[in-house]
Amino acid sequence: MLSKLNTSNKVVGAKQVKRALNSYDIEAVFIAKDAENKVTDEIKQTCIIKHIQVILVDDMKKLGDACGIDVSAATAALLK
Repeated sequence: MLSKLNTSNKVVGAKQVKRALNSYDIEAVFIAKDAENKVTDEIKQTCIIKHIQVILVDDMKKLGDACGIDVSAATAALLK
């Protein structure tokens, strides 16, 4: 599933994921385990309420690499 982030429609970063959760159909949300809780807690809660799959990724660097960006990422969302 992580490999889909490099090829599919996606948004990367906490602000963009929060915006996407309110505006788009989301297939899954990826959250790095080492991201700060103050950044990810609201996103996790929204996913629970909207019944969106949450996939935990080992670390922010791995998530950034999977998204095809040169920096770490706390969250990313796969759009339907």
